[in-house]
Amino acid sequence: MYASLDLHKEYSQVVVLDFDGTVLREERVENEDPTEMERFSESLPPETEVVIESSSTWYWVYRILSRRHRVVLSNPLKTKAIASAKLKTDRVDALTLANLLRGGYIAESYVPSQKVMDLRELVRYRANLVRMRSSIKNRIHAHLLMNNVRVEAGPFTKEFIQQVRAIEDTKVQGYLRLIESLNQEVRTASADISREAMSSEEARLLMTIPGISFYSALLIASEIGDVNRFADSNGLVAYAGLVPSTHSSGGTTYHGRITKTGSPYLRWVLNQCVRANIRTEPDGTVASFYNRLVKKKGSAKSAVAASAKLLRIVYWVLKERRPYHS
Repeated sequence: MYASLDLHKEYSQVVVLDFDGTVLREERVENEDPTEMERFSESLPPETEVVIESSSTWYWVYRILSRRHRVVLSNPLKTKAIASAKLKTDRVDALTLANLLRGGYIAESYVPSQKVMDLRELVRYRANLVRMRSSIKNRIHAHLLMNNVRVEAGPFTKEFIQQVRAIEDTKVQGYLRLIESLNQEVRTASADISREAMSSEEARLLMTIPGISFYSALLIASEIGDVNRFADSNGLVAYAGLVPSTHSSGGTTYHGRITKTGSPYLRWVLNQCVRANIRTEPDGTVASFYNRLVKKKGSAKSAVAASAKLLRIVYWVLKERRPYHS
Protein backbone atom coordinates (compact mmCIF):
# COMPACT_ATOMS: atom_id res chain seq x y z
CA MET A 1 0.00 0.00 0.00
CA TYR A 2 0.99 3.61 -0.62
CA ALA A 3 -0.14 6.65 1.35
CA SER A 4 0.50 10.34 0.81
CA LEU A 5 -0.17 13.39 2.96
CA ASP A 6 -0.55 16.93 1.66
CA LEU A 7 0.49 18.80 4.82
CA HIS A 8 -0.96 22.07 6.06
CA LYS A 9 -0.77 23.82 9.42
CA GLU A 10 -4.31 22.95 10.49
CA TYR A 11 -4.88 19.63 8.70
CA SER A 12 -3.42 17.03 6.34
CA GLN A 13 -5.16 15.68 3.25
CA VAL A 14 -4.60 11.92 3.00
CA VAL A 15 -4.85 9.49 0.08
CA VAL A 16 -4.20 5.74 0.33
CA LEU A 17 -3.66 3.57 -2.78
CA ASP A 18 -3.23 -0.15 -3.31
CA PHE A 19 -0.53 -1.73 -5.51
CA ASP A 20 -2.61 -1.21 -8.68
CA GLY A 21 -3.27 2.46 -7.94
CA THR A 22 -6.87 2.06 -6.79
CA VAL A 23 -7.89 4.71 -4.28
CA LEU A 24 -8.77 2.94 -1.04
CA ARG A 25 -9.19 5.95 1.26
CA GLU A 26 -9.39 9.70 1.10
CA GLU A 27 -9.71 11.68 4.29
CA ARG A 28 -8.61 14.70 6.24
CA VAL A 29 -6.56 14.36 9.42
CA GLU A 30 -6.69 17.27 11.86
CA ASN A 31 -3.24 18.39 12.99
CA GLU A 32 -4.31 20.10 16.21
CA ASP A 33 -4.28 16.81 18.10
CA PRO A 34 -1.19 14.62 17.35
CA THR A 35 -3.12 11.53 18.46
CA GLU A 36 -5.19 11.87 15.28
CA MET A 37 -2.03 11.33 13.24
CA GLU A 38 -1.08 8.39 15.47
CA ARG A 39 -4.49 6.82 14.88
CA PHE A 40 -4.07 7.26 11.12
CA SER A 41 -0.63 5.63 11.29
CA GLU A 42 -2.00 2.65 13.23
CA SER A 43 -4.82 2.23 10.69
CA LEU A 44 -2.28 1.43 7.95
CA PRO A 45 -0.62 -1.99 7.60
CA PRO A 46 2.98 -2.05 8.92
CA GLU A 47 5.67 -1.10 6.39
CA THR A 48 3.23 0.90 4.25
CA GLU A 49 5.18 3.37 2.12
CA VAL A 50 4.20 6.93 3.01
CA VAL A 51 5.23 10.15 1.29
CA ILE A 52 5.09 13.68 2.73
CA GLU A 53 6.43 16.93 1.33
CA SER A 54 9.18 18.88 3.04
CA SER A 55 7.57 21.95 4.63
CA SER A 56 7.45 23.85 7.90
CA THR A 57 5.21 21.14 9.42
CA TRP A 58 6.87 17.94 8.22
CA TYR A 59 9.06 16.96 11.16
CA TRP A 60 6.50 16.04 13.82
CA VAL A 61 4.47 14.09 11.23
CA TYR A 62 7.60 12.23 10.10
CA ARG A 63 8.44 11.25 13.69
CA ILE A 64 5.01 9.71 14.23
CA LEU A 65 4.71 7.90 10.91
CA SER A 66 8.30 6.59 10.76
CA ARG A 67 7.74 4.48 13.88
CA ARG A 68 5.70 1.97 11.86
CA HIS A 69 6.24 2.82 8.19
CA ARG A 70 8.85 3.71 5.61
CA VAL A 71 8.41 7.45 5.15
CA VAL A 72 9.76 9.30 2.11
CA LEU A 73 10.34 13.04 2.44
CA SER A 74 9.67 14.57 -0.95
CA ASN A 75 11.65 17.55 -2.25
CA PRO A 76 8.83 19.97 -3.16
CA LEU A 77 10.78 21.93 -5.77
CA LYS A 78 11.81 18.85 -7.75
CA THR A 79 8.51 17.03 -7.26
CA LYS A 80 6.43 19.95 -8.48
CA ALA A 81 8.59 20.14 -11.61
CA ILE A 82 7.57 16.53 -12.35
CA ALA A 83 3.98 16.72 -11.15
CA SER A 84 2.83 20.16 -12.32
CA ALA A 85 -0.90 20.17 -12.88
CA LYS A 86 -3.35 22.77 -14.14
CA LEU A 87 -5.95 21.62 -11.62
CA LYS A 88 -4.51 22.11 -8.13
CA THR A 89 -6.37 21.14 -4.96
CA ASP A 90 -5.36 19.39 -1.74
CA ARG A 91 -6.93 16.19 -3.03
CA VAL A 92 -5.11 16.39 -6.38
CA ASP A 93 -1.78 17.13 -4.68
CA ALA A 94 -2.17 14.16 -2.34
CA LEU A 95 -3.25 11.83 -5.15
CA THR A 96 -0.38 12.97 -7.39
CA LEU A 97 2.15 12.38 -4.60
CA ALA A 98 0.75 8.90 -3.95
CA ASN A 99 0.98 7.95 -7.63
CA LEU A 100 4.51 9.31 -7.91
CA LEU A 101 5.47 7.24 -4.87
CA ARG A 102 3.86 4.14 -6.36
CA GLY A 103 5.80 4.66 -9.59
CA GLY A 104 9.10 5.40 -7.87
CA TYR A 105 9.31 8.98 -9.15
CA ILE A 106 9.59 10.86 -5.86
CA ALA A 107 12.59 13.20 -5.59
CA GLU A 108 13.55 12.27 -2.04
CA SER A 109 15.00 14.69 0.53
CA TYR A 110 17.60 13.73 3.12
CA VAL A 111 16.28 13.17 6.64
CA PRO A 112 18.98 13.54 9.34
CA SER A 113 19.01 11.51 12.53
CA GLN A 114 17.28 12.72 15.68
CA LYS A 115 20.67 13.67 17.17
CA VAL A 116 21.62 15.78 14.16
CA MET A 117 18.19 17.44 14.12
CA ASP A 118 18.57 18.38 17.80
CA LEU A 119 22.03 19.87 17.19
CA ARG A 120 20.74 21.73 14.14
CA GLU A 121 17.92 23.28 16.15
CA LEU A 122 20.35 24.26 18.94
CA VAL A 123 22.77 26.17 16.69
CA ARG A 124 19.91 27.75 14.72
CA TYR A 125 18.36 28.84 18.00
CA ARG A 126 21.53 30.70 18.96
CA ALA A 127 21.81 32.26 15.49
CA ASN A 128 18.25 33.54 15.74
CA LEU A 129 18.88 34.96 19.22
CA VAL A 130 21.87 36.91 17.90
CA ARG A 131 19.82 38.23 14.99
CA MET A 132 17.08 39.37 17.35
CA ARG A 133 19.68 41.11 19.52
CA SER A 134 21.20 42.87 16.50
CA SER A 135 17.75 44.03 15.42
CA ILE A 136 17.08 45.57 18.85
CA LYS A 137 20.49 47.28 18.85
CA ASN A 138 19.62 48.81 15.47
CA ARG A 139 16.33 50.05 16.92
CA ILE A 140 18.21 51.80 19.72
CA HIS A 141 20.51 53.51 17.22
CA ALA A 142 17.51 54.58 15.12
CA HIS A 143 15.64 55.92 18.17
CA LEU A 144 18.64 57.93 19.35
CA LEU A 145 19.17 59.33 15.85
CA MET A 146 15.49 60.27 15.50
CA ASN A 147 15.66 62.23 18.77
CA ASN A 148 19.09 63.74 17.99
CA VAL A 149 20.69 62.08 21.02
CA ARG A 150 24.43 61.61 20.59
CA VAL A 151 26.50 59.05 22.51
CA GLU A 152 30.25 59.64 22.50
CA ALA A 153 31.39 56.03 22.69
CA GLY A 154 31.79 53.01 20.44
CA PRO A 155 28.53 51.15 19.72
CA PHE A 156 27.53 48.97 22.68
CA THR A 157 30.80 49.24 24.52
CA LYS A 158 30.62 49.54 28.31
CA GLU A 159 30.85 53.33 28.02
CA PHE A 160 28.07 53.37 25.41
CA ILE A 161 25.73 51.30 27.58
CA GLN A 162 26.46 53.44 30.66
CA GLN A 163 25.59 56.61 28.76
CA VAL A 164 22.43 55.10 27.29
CA ARG A 165 21.30 53.91 30.74
CA ALA A 166 21.38 57.54 31.89
CA ILE A 167 18.89 58.57 29.20
CA GLU A 168 15.39 59.01 30.60
CA ASP A 169 13.47 57.26 27.87
CA THR A 170 11.20 54.28 28.57
CA LYS A 171 11.63 52.83 25.08
CA VAL A 172 15.42 52.89 25.24
CA GLN A 173 15.42 51.36 28.71
CA GLY A 174 13.01 48.66 27.55
CA TYR A 175 15.28 47.83 24.62
CA LEU A 176 18.27 47.59 26.98
CA ARG A 177 16.40 45.13 29.20
CA LEU A 178 15.59 42.99 26.17
CA ILE A 179 19.26 42.98 25.13
CA GLU A 180 20.33 41.92 28.64
CA SER A 181 17.82 39.07 28.57
CA LEU A 182 18.98 37.97 25.11
CA ASN A 183 22.62 38.15 26.24
CA GLN A 184 21.84 35.66 28.99
CA GLU A 185 20.06 33.32 26.56
CA VAL A 186 22.98 33.53 24.11
CA ARG A 187 25.45 32.68 26.88
CA THR A 188 23.37 29.67 27.93
CA ALA A 189 23.03 28.43 24.35
CA SER A 190 26.75 28.98 23.73
CA ALA A 191 27.64 26.87 26.77
CA ASP A 192 25.41 24.04 25.50
CA ILE A 193 26.94 24.30 22.02
CA SER A 194 30.48 24.25 23.44
CA ARG A 195 29.74 21.00 25.32
CA GLU A 196 28.16 19.39 22.27
CA ALA A 197 31.03 20.47 20.01
CA MET A 198 33.65 18.95 22.28
CA SER A 199 31.77 15.65 22.34
CA SER A 200 31.36 15.55 18.54
CA GLU A 201 34.19 14.02 16.50
CA GLU A 202 33.05 15.90 13.38
CA ALA A 203 33.07 19.26 15.18
CA ARG A 204 36.48 18.62 16.72
CA LEU A 205 37.90 17.82 13.28
CA LEU A 206 36.41 20.97 11.79
CA MET A 207 37.86 23.10 14.59
CA THR A 208 41.34 22.24 13.27
CA ILE A 209 40.55 24.41 10.23
CA PRO A 210 41.63 28.03 10.82
CA GLY A 211 38.66 30.36 11.24
CA ILE A 212 36.22 27.68 12.43
CA SER A 213 35.20 27.94 16.09
CA PHE A 214 33.24 25.48 18.22
CA TYR A 215 29.98 27.21 17.24
CA SER A 216 30.61 27.31 13.48
CA ALA A 217 32.00 23.75 13.58
CA LEU A 218 28.82 22.38 15.15
CA LEU A 219 26.63 24.41 12.81
CA ILE A 220 28.48 23.16 9.72
CA ALA A 221 28.47 19.55 10.93
CA SER A 222 24.75 19.60 11.76
CA GLU A 223 23.74 21.27 8.49
CA ILE A 224 25.74 18.76 6.42
CA GLY A 225 24.69 15.66 8.37
CA ASP A 226 26.23 12.51 6.87
CA VAL A 227 29.01 13.66 4.53
CA ASN A 228 29.13 10.23 2.89
CA ARG A 229 25.85 10.94 1.10
CA PHE A 230 27.81 13.21 -1.25
CA ALA A 231 29.83 11.46 -3.98
CA ASP A 232 32.43 14.23 -3.99
CA SER A 233 33.07 17.77 -2.81
CA ASN A 234 31.24 19.17 -5.85
CA GLY A 235 28.05 17.56 -4.60
CA LEU A 236 28.39 19.21 -1.19
CA VAL A 237 29.09 22.64 -2.74
CA ALA A 238 26.01 22.24 -4.96
CA TYR A 239 23.95 21.17 -1.93
CA ALA A 240 25.00 24.38 -0.15
CA GLY A 241 23.87 26.48 -3.12
CA LEU A 242 27.36 27.88 -3.74
CA VAL A 243 27.55 26.92 -7.42
CA PRO A 244 26.60 29.39 -10.20
CA SER A 245 23.30 28.91 -11.96
CA THR A 246 23.70 27.72 -15.56
CA HIS A 247 21.56 28.43 -18.62
CA SER A 248 22.41 26.71 -21.88
CA SER A 249 20.60 27.25 -25.17
CA GLY A 250 21.62 27.08 -28.82
CA GLY A 251 25.14 26.01 -27.97
CA THR A 252 25.71 29.04 -25.73
CA THR A 253 26.12 28.66 -21.98
CA TYR A 254 25.57 31.44 -19.47
CA HIS A 255 26.60 31.35 -15.82
CA GLY A 256 24.64 33.52 -13.40
CA ARG A 257 24.47 34.05 -9.66
CA ILE A 258 24.83 31.19 -7.21
CA THR A 259 21.75 28.98 -6.89
CA LYS A 260 21.28 29.57 -3.12
CA THR A 261 19.58 26.18 -2.72
CA GLY A 262 20.00 24.33 0.55
CA SER A 263 20.59 25.79 3.99
CA PRO A 264 21.01 29.58 4.27
CA TYR A 265 22.58 28.98 7.70
CA LEU A 266 25.36 26.96 6.07
CA ARG A 267 26.13 29.68 3.49
CA TRP A 268 26.04 32.36 6.18
CA VAL A 269 28.44 30.61 8.57
CA LEU A 270 30.86 29.72 5.76
CA ASN A 271 31.02 33.39 4.81
CA GLN A 272 31.83 34.26 8.42
CA CYS A 273 34.47 31.52 8.60
CA VAL A 274 36.12 32.69 5.39
CA ARG A 275 36.66 36.16 6.88
CA ALA A 276 38.12 34.63 10.03
CA ASN A 277 40.25 32.19 8.03
CA ILE A 278 41.82 35.00 6.00
CA ARG A 279 42.74 36.85 9.20
CA THR A 280 44.15 33.85 11.06
CA GLU A 281 45.95 32.13 8.15
CA PRO A 282 46.80 34.94 5.67
CA ASP A 283 49.16 32.69 3.69
CA GLY A 284 46.83 29.70 3.66
CA THR A 285 44.98 28.04 0.77
CA VAL A 286 41.69 29.92 1.23
CA ALA A 287 43.33 33.32 1.78
CA SER A 288 45.58 32.93 -1.28
CA PHE A 289 42.57 31.93 -3.40
CA TYR A 290 40.59 34.92 -2.11
CA ASN A 291 43.44 37.38 -2.74
CA ARG A 292 43.84 36.19 -6.34
CA LEU A 293 40.16 36.88 -7.04
CA VAL A 294 39.48 40.02 -5.05
CA LYS A 295 41.17 42.44 -7.47
CA LYS A 296 39.05 41.20 -10.40
CA LYS A 297 35.80 40.15 -8.71
CA GLY A 298 35.56 42.40 -5.67
CA SER A 299 35.24 41.43 -2.01
CA ALA A 300 31.67 40.05 -2.00
CA LYS A 301 32.00 37.70 -5.00
CA SER A 302 35.46 36.60 -3.92
CA ALA A 303 34.14 35.73 -0.45
CA VAL A 304 31.43 33.54 -2.02
CA ALA A 305 34.00 31.72 -4.15
CA ALA A 306 36.26 31.33 -1.11
CA SER A 307 33.30 29.90 0.84
CA ALA A 308 33.01 27.16 -1.76
CA LYS A 309 36.76 26.58 -1.48
CA LEU A 310 36.52 26.31 2.30
CA LEU A 311 33.58 23.92 2.00
CA ARG A 312 35.66 21.60 -0.18
CA ILE A 313 38.27 21.52 2.59
CA VAL A 314 35.49 20.77 5.08
CA TYR A 315 34.35 17.88 2.87
CA TRP A 316 37.76 16.19 2.80
CA VAL A 317 38.40 16.73 6.51
CA LEU A 318 35.09 14.99 7.31
CA LYS A 319 35.38 12.38 4.56
CA GLU A 320 38.88 11.25 5.53
CA ARG A 321 38.31 11.79 9.25
CA ARG A 322 41.64 13.57 9.67
CA PRO A 323 42.61 17.01 11.03
CA TYR A 324 43.29 19.87 8.66
CA HIS A 325 46.85 20.63 7.61
CA SER A 326 47.78 23.61 5.44
